[in-house]
Amino acid sequence: MQGMNRHTLPLVQELLGLFPCVAIVGVRQCGKTTLLKQLPGEWRLHDLEKMADMEAIARDPDLFFRLHPDRVAIDECQLQPRLFPALRVAIDSDRQRPGRYVITGSSSPDLLAAVSESLAGRVAIVELSPLGLAEAHGLPPSGFFQYLAGRASAHDYLDLPVRLAPTPIHDYWLRGGYPEPWLKNQPRFARLWMQNYLQTYLDRDLPRLFPGLDREKFRLFANMLAHVSGSIINYSEVARSLGVSQPTTRDYFRIADGTFLWRHLPAYDKDAVKRVVKHPKGHLRDSGLLHHLLRLQDMDQLRAHPGMGASWEGLATETVLRGLDAQGTDYQAYHYRTSAGAEVDLVLEGEFGLIPIEVKYTQHVDSRGLRAIRDFVNERGCPYGIVLNNDEKPRMLDEKVVGVPAGCL
Repeated sequence: MQGMNRHTLPLVQELLGLFPCVAIVGVRQCGKTTLLKQLPGEWRLHDLEKMADMEAIARDPDLFFRLHPDRVAIDECQLQPRLFPALRVAIDSDRQRPGRYVITGSSSPDLLAAVSESLAGRVAIVELSPLGLAEAHGLPPSGFFQYLAGRASAHDYLDLPVRLAPTPIHDYWLRGGYPEPWLKNQPRFARLWMQNYLQTYLDRDLPRLFPGLDREKFRLFANMLAHVSGSIINYSEVARSLGVSQPTTRDYFRIADGTFLWRHLPAYDKDAVKRVVKHPKGHLRDSGLLHHLLRLQDMDQLRAHPGMGASWEGLATETVLRGLDAQGTDYQAYHYRTSAGAEVDLVLEGEFGLIPIEVKYTQHVDSRGLRAIRDFVNERGCPYGIVLNNDEKPRMLDEKVVGVPAGCL
């Protein structure tokens, strides 16, 4: 993965100039270790999946940090919980000096809790995802995310260039963003890699993190995620299908979300002027993993599948959220749906205000298809709404609704 241009790297460098420690979290095999190796300067890298490194730290964490007071990177730190109190002591010994430690962690919903409890105020947290659309094609970050995070107007988006034609976008959509299959660039390797990746997640990572987990039930649940991806989640229905209790089902979704496999989108019900569906929505974060579970191997199969629209919506949503994460934008993501069926796929709330985003696979969107987002904008006084589509160029679709092609992302 050496040489891949990760858009998160400038953010990590900036935070290392401000905080004593930076924590990089994300799903396994998304490129965290590679990102560590791209940090400028000399860093000592310790991987806690290597027995020698684990023993060196676990034997006496306080002594380890006293002997290594600066430029230390620790990979998969969730494997050694005793590390966090010792790291806090080491940081407090020279609290004002930034850029001393980087830690990474994957597949652990308890990791953020441990970081928050032991390192509050001492650490900046960065979430790293698999490759985004532009990263996979070696392109710099799009201006779309700067507009979105700033106080832009709808007309500002009209200056965005369409940087990718539909064919490369569809290739990324089918394959997903995990770096290693992109580097090998062999369809059979990609299928085998996905198969082994899931096997490792289900048979090694989860039992180690959740010893009491019913692996067979969770295996069924993981496959079911592909079929409910992009839909409103009814916990009772999922529980009946799995033959488990509703609390157990909720725990399963929390595990999938906490291990960065699933994206949980709560319902936006603030200042509701209409009856709002309060069930959450969600999707598998990587489209390649989704298509592997659905056994879709080419674009013809994907286009013919009934879940094609939900898959495209998940791709667009993840691309937007990954772009905001890479530049350190603070936001909350929701979905919106009324009992009458009006729906907005993604609602973003942050320092930039409230922005609704609708996702369409089509090139053209008629006036009737804009009704839900237009009503949302007007009822809540949003500066504008965005429709992500497959048009040839950005254009105003309504007075406060701008159409942005996926190629602008």
